[in-house]
Amino acid sequence: MTSPSSEVTVGGPETSGAAGPGTDEIMAAHVPIAPGHLQMLRRGTKYFTGLDETLFNNITACKALVRCLRSCYGPRGSNKLVVNHLGKVFLTSDAATILKELEIENPAARLLRTASESQEQEVGDGTNFVVLLAGSLLENAEGLLRLGLPVSDVITGYEMASKKVLKILKNLCCSSVENIRDVAQTARGLQTVIGSKLTGYEEFLAKLVAESCISVLTPEGQFNADNVRVCKIIGASILHSSLLEGMVFKRKAEGCVTSVMDAKVAIYSCGFGMMNTETAGTVLLESAADLMNFGNCQENLMETRVLSILKTGVNVVVVAGKVEDLALYYADRYKLMVVRMTSRYDMRHLAKATGATILMTLVPPLIEDIGHCDQVYLDEIGDTQVVIFKKQKNCSSVTTIILRGSTEELLSNVEQGVTNAVKVYQVLTMNATLVPGAGATEIELCVKLRFLGVTHPGTEHYGILEFAHALESLPRALAENAGLNVNEAMARLKAVHQLQAPNVGFNLVGDGPDTVDAAKAGILDSFLVKHWGIKLATNVAVTLLGISHIVMAKKSGGPKPRGENPNWDLEPDMID
Repeated sequence: MTSPSSEVTVGGPETSGAAGPGTDEIMAAHVPIAPGHLQMLRRGTKYFTGLDETLFNNITACKALVRCLRSCYGPRGSNKLVVNHLGKVFLTSDAATILKELEIENPAARLLRTASESQEQEVGDGTNFVVLLAGSLLENAEGLLRLGLPVSDVITGYEMASKKVLKILKNLCCSSVENIRDVAQTARGLQTVIGSKLTGYEEFLAKLVAESCISVLTPEGQFNADNVRVCKIIGASILHSSLLEGMVFKRKAEGCVTSVMDAKVAIYSCGFGMMNTETAGTVLLESAADLMNFGNCQENLMETRVLSILKTGVNVVVVAGKVEDLALYYADRYKLMVVRMTSRYDMRHLAKATGATILMTLVPPLIEDIGHCDQVYLDEIGDTQVVIFKKQKNCSSVTTIILRGSTEELLSNVEQGVTNAVKVYQVLTMNATLVPGAGATEIELCVKLRFLGVTHPGTEHYGILEFAHALESLPRALAENAGLNVNEAMARLKAVHQLQAPNVGFNLVGDGPDTVDAAKAGILDSFLVKHWGIKLATNVAVTLLGISHIVMAKKSGGPKPRGENPNWDLEPDMID
């Protein structure tokens, strides 16, 4: 192979002497040849090969990300204060939120973020579980690879261990939600989800979420998570949070009409007033009478539009644009309630909840375009004015959980826990089985998988044993964040599970012994949350271990980032 410094001279051997007159200068030019694969790639492309450059560097980046999120795991986990590029502050322990706001450059770490996002979209909880398990699998695989074990054997061992773990997991189900319409049973299955984000309020919030989810459940048993809304209002305590049947918007009524019974709603994506032409027009006024007639013409036209909307039976108008004074005057005169809504997302949900159709222009709606709800009224919660659309029983049911709290950051953290609980309820409607929490499931899987790894012939058993060790790292993180004596607590817990006690986990909340029966204490996790978490973590680890080469194209052009150097936009040789 040609060395990086090797060069080729353009021209034949007969031109090696002194160049005569008329000889081109290119005959003396030297063209370097890039070594290896770089000679077929574009200039500026980076090419990496070998375990050190492709795999170990990526594993190092993943381990750094896991160390950042490890302290957030469990109900005793710490919160992270994240300030994004827009200056917005996030105070949360949710891994999906933290990873979403971090600007991660390493492609392997981005795969961990993608797996966490997939877990959140699929089951709504266990995002940190996926990241920690995948990171532990990669870290354990690094030790095996440095000892000389082939990558293929590690991948095969991990895949075998994953299939065995998923089979064992089915036998660990200790409880189930027999009736998904029962508030007490449902709240019992949602407490752990909320408690991992906010300890001390899980019973109250779990009951609130259970009531809201059951109220929007259709008679056929179908559930749509979008029908459970959350409205955050600063003030009071979390215990002052409440549930309201309908939709709540932090808006004000535009006119004097603030309450309408048996509301018929028309929704427009335009403003409420006269439509302006696209081209400028000129009006010639020759007298005062012409001026008066011109003003009366606009007033009469606006009054006619308002009356035409009222004739259809509409008594509430929701608009997305500006509300003009003249249109608002006639709306108040004829008792027409006007609400301005700036969010297109909220407008679509309101149209779906009331059964209305969003119209593009201010025209009288057809009968099938009109929405219905029991009541629309203006209310005040704390010092915040809200417009409430109480639901119509014949239309799709929508409920709103009104969250109260002292700060915006606290409310955002509570909202994340409530949102995850709503998604877990959707999972329970498909599979209502529950497994013990508090680290009991992971330890039981670890104990049974170690027996398989010891008895399995071949080099794949090394990967199976390291998979079991990775499962053990999750309850270890729980014990570390709770301030327990980790080695002593882990030894005691594994000894209990060796004595056929699969439901025993760490006591992280109450006083007394370090271990507790998770099934009796009500510390339960959804079966599908663990199932998808193990599957996604294994897929990410196997995908990263299967990388043999990395090819990085040159970044696209653009201005250089502004720095402390006043001449940041100049080349080094241009600076005096």
